[in-house]
Amino acid sequence: MKTHTRNMYVFVLFSMAIIFEFYAQTSTNQKAILVTGASSGIGLKITEVLSSKGYFVYAGARKQEDLDRLNAMKNVQSIQLDVNNWDEINAAVETVKTGNRGLYGLVNNAGVAILAPLIEVEEDELDYIFNVNIYGPYRITKAFAPLIIESKGRIATISSISGILSGSFFGPYSMSKHAMEAFTDALADEMKKFGVSVSAIEPGNYNSKISETFYNRLKAQGFKYDNSLYKKEWEGLMAGFTPDRSRYKNPDEVAAAVEKALFSENPKRRYMVVPREEEGQWTITQIMREMAQLNENQAYKYDREALIKILDQVLAETE
Repeated sequence: MKTHTRNMYVFVLFSMAIIFEFYAQTSTNQKAILVTGASSGIGLKITEVLSSKGYFVYAGARKQEDLDRLNAMKNVQSIQLDVNNWDEINAAVETVKTGNRGLYGLVNNAGVAILAPLIEVEEDELDYIFNVNIYGPYRITKAFAPLIIESKGRIATISSISGILSGSFFGPYSMSKHAMEAFTDALADEMKKFGVSVSAIEPGNYNSKISETFYNRLKAQGFKYDNSLYKKEWEGLMAGFTPDRSRYKNPDEVAAAVEKALFSENPKRRYMVVPREEEGQWTITQIMREMAQLNENQAYKYDREALIKILDQVLAETE
């Protein structure tokens, strides 16, 4: 064999080996994560951060322009995924299976908001927010659980500090996020036997499209509050309301918390992420207020010393 021919032969074999190794690593070693609601806001930021660090992201979205935009990103494959649509969910499972990467992580991010007084909110509006914010994570988690169990992976659900806090007009949204608190705790206990870790991410006010979606829904419905028992409160709310949340910080810190939940050696059950100290203080104070309220009128009431002892025990558990 002539030297030139032999060199070409070696070069071809070497190139084929590199290509084979690349595809083998892509399909088997590159950890894959599914992110729902990845078209904007927190979901998009999570997708950007994880994909930029070499993880493969299945990015769920509904609109074709969003799917095309996501698909153009490195280490990202967009998936048509409405968390209310079982046909799309089942198709997404098959897409992930045929990708031969497995699925290490699931990020339940898709969510919507509704603001309304509880004695006036329409039942179909509650159905709408519960379908996305509660049944959505339930459906997605149930569908992809076999893949997560197989990989002994991680599940992270985007809750909110509104899962702890609530107040006038925030009832529907807070109810849905309170549900995610229970969802996380129950799921974490149930998945422990399979070596799967479950976390809740609790963001405060960050830049996202959630207010814009709510505002557009109000406009599409021709919403009026002239006859509301809360007309004055509505006027005050809408006077200061803007669908543009660009005044808030971008959700880089939320994406960082998700990365910790997915990949740290000792993931935590909850990650509260707030852009301002006040938001964290409100949330922790509310937790303590509820503790005091529960303790106040119970038959086996703890005194201050006993409460501090319990607090010390709980703090030790989280270290």
